[in-house]
This record gives sequence, C-alpha cells and structure tokens, in this order.
Amino acid sequence: MSCNSDLHTGPNSSHLEAAEALAAAQSRYVANNPLSKKQHELAVESLPGGNTRTLLHTSPFPLCMKHGKGTFVWDEDGHKYTDFVGELSAGLYGHSHPVIRTAILSTFDEIGLSLGSTTTYEVRYASLLCQRFQLERVRMTNTGTEANLHALAAARHYTGKKKVVVFNGGYHGACFSFGGGKAAPNTADKGDFVVVQNYGDDEAAAEARRVIEETAREGNLAAVLVEGVQGAGGCLPGSKEFLLAAQEAAKNTGAIFILDEVMTSRLAPNGLGQELGLSPDLVTLGKYLGGGFSFGAFGGRKEIMDSVYDPRVKGSLAHSGTFNNNTMTMCAGFAGLNQVFTEEVCVELNRVGDDLRGRLNGVAKGTRLRFTGRGSLIGLHFRENGTFESLERADLRDLFWFEMLEKGFWITRRGFIAMMLDTPKDELDRFVDVVGRFLERHAGIMMV
Repeated sequence: MSCNSDLHTGPNSSHLEAAEALAAAQSRYVANNPLSKKQHELAVESLPGGNTRTLLHTSPFPLCMKHGKGTFVWDEDGHKYTDFVGELSAGLYGHSHPVIRTAILSTFDEIGLSLGSTTTYEVRYASLLCQRFQLERVRMTNTGTEANLHALAAARHYTGKKKVVVFNGGYHGACFSFGGGKAAPNTADKGDFVVVQNYGDDEAAAEARRVIEETAREGNLAAVLVEGVQGAGGCLPGSKEFLLAAQEAAKNTGAIFILDEVMTSRLAPNGLGQELGLSPDLVTLGKYLGGGFSFGAFGGRKEIMDSVYDPRVKGSLAHSGTFNNNTMTMCAGFAGLNQVFTEEVCVELNRVGDDLRGRLNGVAKGTRLRFTGRGSLIGLHFRENGTFESLERADLRDLFWFEMLEKGFWITRRGFIAMMLDTPKDELDRFVDVVGRFLERHAGIMMV
C-alpha cells in the first residue's frame, strides 16, 4: 500500500483527522442502532452500567444481539454480522452446530439435568481431557477463573508457600488480572503476586529467571503462572525460549509451574504447551471445552492433584461446585471435543488462522496496523509509529471497530478475534478486502 506524502502533515493532524472520522463513525452508529440504544436504556435500570460482563460495555452504548446461527449473529436492529468475537474463544463451535444440538437434546431427554451425584459422563469426559491434553489427573470447575483459582490453591497447599510470579499483561480470570505491570484492584490475594514487567521475548526470559530466583530466595514462592499466548494482553505469543526459561526457573526453585491454557488449548492438537515442548506441573483449561456451556478444568501431575484434592487423603482441600459435573456440560463438551474438534480439525483451523493473519498483515504493511497472535486467535494493534515500541492508538482502534460493524463484522472493541469453525472462506476473503479498503480510505491517518 502506498500513500501520497502530502497526506502527512505531522502527528497532530493525524490525531485531529482521526477524531473527526471517529466522531462521524460514532454518529452513524447511534443512528443505525436505535433498538440497541433503547435496550441499553432499559438495562441500566436493573444492571449496573447495563451489563453483567464488564468487557461487553462499549460507549456510547453496546450492541444488543438478538440471535445467532452458524457463524453469524443478528442484533436487535436486524443487522447481520460474521461473528469474529467467537465468545472470546469459547464459541469455537458456532451458534448451532448439529453435533452440539444433538448432545444437548439427548442429555435433556434421556439423562436429565444436575443429578446431584457422580456420573459416568464426568468420568468419560475426564478421561478424554486427560488423554487429549496429557494430564494424569483432572478436576472440573465452572469457569477458567475457577480453574486458575483452584490450581493456585493446589500449588500453595502442596508447597506450603504463598507467592506467585505472573507476567505483565497476564489475565487469568475475572479476579486475576495484571495489566499495566501490577495486579488489578479486584485481584484476589493481590499482595501475594509478583509481576514480571516483560513478557514473551529473550529480555523477558532473563527477567523471569531473575524475578523467580529472587522470590524463591525469600523462601515463599509457590508457583509461576503464565499464558502461552496472552489473550487479554493483546493476543501476544510468548516465544518457546521464553516459556521454557520460565518453566526451568520455576522447577529449579521448587515452584509449581502452571500453564494457563484456558484460551490456548485450541491452538494445537494436544494444547499449546505440548506443541512447544513444555511439561507444566499443572494446566488450566476452559472456554470452548464446555461445548457452549460454562466450563473450566485444572489438572496435571498425579502427586499434586491426588495429595491436594483427593478427599480420601487426610488434610486434602475441599473443592466443591454445584455445576462442576453438570450433565449438560459434560455431554456437550465431550461431544464437541470427541466428534467435532478432532486433532485433524484443530490443525486445519489453526492453519487457516495463520494464513488469515498473514494476509491481513500483508494489506496492513506500511500502516499503523499490526496483527498478532497464533493460529485461530488474532489480535490487532494500532501503533503511533507502526512498531510495538510506540504508543497504542485507541482512537484508531475504535474507528476500526465502528467501521467493521458497518461492513458486517462483529469484533471485540479491544481488537480480539477468535475464529469459529466453519466460517465461510468468502467471509474471510471479504474481511481481508474490507480491512484493506479501510486503510486506503483513511490513508492519511493510517500510513507511517
């Protein structure tokens, strides 16, 4: 992509032009979505801010979706979108996969809901999870947040220590967030976390070793918790060298190495950790593995899991949850992983994702826009100078979001794309074309 140099009149003009374009896009958004606006006005009467998931709030008001089918969603105003939100990676199977539908209906008709006992269905699914993700033992939870909560409790109980090393930009659930280089205000036990300020590269590897070793010398290090690709942190992959360094430092100091695969287990047939040659002590899972229902799981080494969570062991921890073995989740999750998201399908989806990201970066070359990620998880970034060392341009990201909606693409406002199975190829091609046209239309503020 090229641009006439007279379009560049300095960074201030770029910001002014972006502000004008953004204001116009927001005005069109308000005009095009009166029913979503009305629904928001009703929602604030019973929900703080009009929602019960903070991530879903957008100004001036969020879109309200009415229904979904396949890989598409429709809002209250009747607009149709290709769903690239993908329920933040949980919506892998789309909105109406026939295998999932059959599992849901047969469970309802033939098994029943929440039997209040152990069942063969949880054993069947646990066995599949252990086999697929190379776990010796596993326990179910309701969310990825709970999975990390209980994995951390296991590490602390097993080691008798409290401190946990995490990484800047890390997100491990609703109460474990570490953006901006520190624990978020709502982080549980926030004083027990030590945040490594860098993530993902050789510099971060060296810093991770140093911080882990220093914390261990203080005599209170229980665990190191890390994502293979930071989801909320911008879909940034950690290098294999970085992750291996963090693992080695953890194991050398006697800390439990916990790999958060709540999002990343879908990136390789047996999880990203196996693909990268990692051998974590504990792994946390979630999202799509519930088959569209709320789900989490944590597991790993037998000696840790049995000594901490086997109720037959004296001094073990209690781990309860009414819906941990919910029959609907156990059956839909099993059907999805066993029949739909096979290892072969996993490889193909992530090949398509890598191809899409490469094509997007091709049309974005020479602009402030960059696409990051791995496989079927993609992040987008607008940077002042087009490099990650320069400041993020939230105004350009917002403009992109508004204009992609106008073209029929549903994406998170923060710029996260989680691909669904069976998204039509012509929609992927159209997205690449729409992104290219967006950059050409706003060349004066997009080119570097």
